Amino acid sequence: MPRRRFPVLIKLVFAAGVLAGAAYFPRPLWLPMAGYGLIHSDAPDRADIAVVLAGDPQGHRIEKAAQLAKAGYVPQVLVSGPPGVYGINESDLAVQFIEHKGYPAQWFIPFPDPSHSTKEESGYILRELQRRNVHRFLLITSDYHSARARRIFLATERKMGYAPPFRTVAAPDEFFHADSWWRNREAQKTVFIEWWKTLANALGR
Repeated sequence: MPRRRFPVLIKLVFAAGVLAGAAYFPRPLWLPMAGYGLIHSDAPDRADIAVVLAGDPQGHRIEKAAQLAKAGYVPQVLVSGPPGVYGINESDLAVQFIEHKGYPAQWFIPFPDPSHSTKEESGYILRELQRRNVHRFLLITSDYHSARARRIFLATERKMGYAPPFRTVAAPDEFFHADSWWRNREAQKTVFIEWWKTLANALGR
């Protein structure tokens, strides 16, 4: 009696199950790569100014910049911000927040801008830094946003022909941890959105 053959569909389902299992079980090995791939953090160095990117309502970015100013790395901090809520710009809210933390108001320069993306924001910021004759700056943003922000600023510098060297300093986020982001729903959304935006930037969008 001839041997019965499994239908092709069953074979495909079996193969898919094997691949899914192979992907699932070593998750602690490959999932952290998706988290660490979003991060680029340089050691801080002295610069003319620090730049805080918008988009952090918890205030971790401006706190990091304030700590760097206190440590003597920069004399001032440019705080970027789009229109906020009830007619108050995000940069003004951020400066109020850090003042309440005990840092001197004169360290911080609110910089309202109408940007809706990091790409747009980089153009506004670099033009302002050029106007201020800045030769070197620190770029402060959240750790999960740091690698993408750095690439965007480098691309904008090349396009503008104004390319002051900068260091990207990452601020921590309470929800995102590169080695365990998949255990936190907020971090899962962050990783998905950041990689989606990374792909969109790579495609020129």
